[in-house]
Amino acid sequence: MVSAVNKRLAFLEQTTRAGTADSFAWYALALEYRKEQRFDEAAAAFASLRAKDPGYLPLYLMAGQTFAEAGKPAEAAQWLEAGITLARERGDQKTLGELESALADLS
Repeated sequence: MVSAVNKRLAFLEQTTRAGTADSFAWYALALEYRKEQRFDEAAAAFASLRAKDPGYLPLYLMAGQTFAEAGKPAEAAQWLEAGITLARERGDQKTLGELESALADLS
């Protein structure tokens, strides 16, 4: 029997492959890969999302945390710093604080 997570993952893979997926579908796909500890695939999904919609602010924190979880602090820092820049540009103090906290946790 396929688990609910695997069904969700299969649906998101199909949706993003179709080429009509919105930013949230790519974000959700990356998070599903992260839950499965498929970090390389999560990284690829985050990169695809960033290429399609670099202004999708939530992706930077989750991508940073994913790279940190995967033992890649330099890549994590790059994503978090990019998110910090975007959050500052937008004046999003809540997200800025979350990103700065995640970056500080890398040390």
